[in-house]
Amino acid sequence: MIRKLIATGALALAVSAPAQAETRVSIGTGGTGGVFYAIGAGMADILNKKLDGVTANAEVTGASVENVLRVSAGEMTIGFSSASTLYEGKQGEGTFDAAQNVAAIAYLYPAYLQIAATTASGVTSIEDLADKKISVGPPGSNSAVFAERVLEASGALTPSNLSYLSYNEATDSIKNGNLDGSIILAGVPASAFIELTTTMDMTLVPVNGDKMGALIDKYPFYELVEIRGGVYKGADAPVAAVGDPAILFAAADADPDLIYQITKTLFDNLGDVAAVHPAAKAISLEKATKTPIPLHEGAQRYFDGK
Repeated sequence: MIRKLIATGALALAVSAPAQAETRVSIGTGGTGGVFYAIGAGMADILNKKLDGVTANAEVTGASVENVLRVSAGEMTIGFSSASTLYEGKQGEGTFDAAQNVAAIAYLYPAYLQIAATTASGVTSIEDLADKKISVGPPGSNSAVFAERVLEASGALTPSNLSYLSYNEATDSIKNGNLDGSIILAGVPASAFIELTTTMDMTLVPVNGDKMGALIDKYPFYELVEIRGGVYKGADAPVAAVGDPAILFAAADADPDLIYQITKTLFDNLGDVAAVHPAAKAISLEKATKTPIPLHEGAQRYFDGK
């Protein structure tokens, strides 16, 4: 009888005791064909496995601009952004009407503005794109903003020829003969361009370094970079490009303890992060604090302890 009473009491306590709520961490990424999504989904998996009490998921979004707006508004916990967009969001400049409630978590990896056109289009330089139909990335994305700036600086901006498609939609449209090319902002290699270059005859289009000088003077977050040879089929030599690094960020008023735990979990498991995508191999403690805006209190606490 005593054993039955004890068992009954224990069951009653178990039923009446409130379950500890899981903390939901939503990660703003980008389109499914881009590196933001690939790495964000991998980070979510790592957080789910390594950080007790957290349920994380990667959300498909329009990338940088949308992520800054939604994280600032508290609709997502953390997000990916290009450095330039995050800076403009913090300052309330560019596409932002007001200063956004954001703080950096870490510099992640270099992102490259990559330009590909069908070989049949005859495009060999960025100037050739002026009369071609191209996609510049999803509406509101940093890819679209950056691409328009590069095209304008190159004298190749023809708004009527531009489409604003996700990377996968642009790939399908090129395959269907409706577009001549696509511009994406991503780490190297990007799955959308791997698919394009392995299924069609494509040309990686270089930027004109001389014309990019004025662009970089105006937007100092951008830099001249090279896409190394051999990354994509048919592109054996390095290709001149412009880049804008990827940054992980949070709302400036996000819970410092949560941001500390997220930062710690990711950077204490960099081997797992690096295995997610080739671009993630560039994520390091050495570069992590080189962000365009101040670090969040929780992230700063972690890096100060390293």
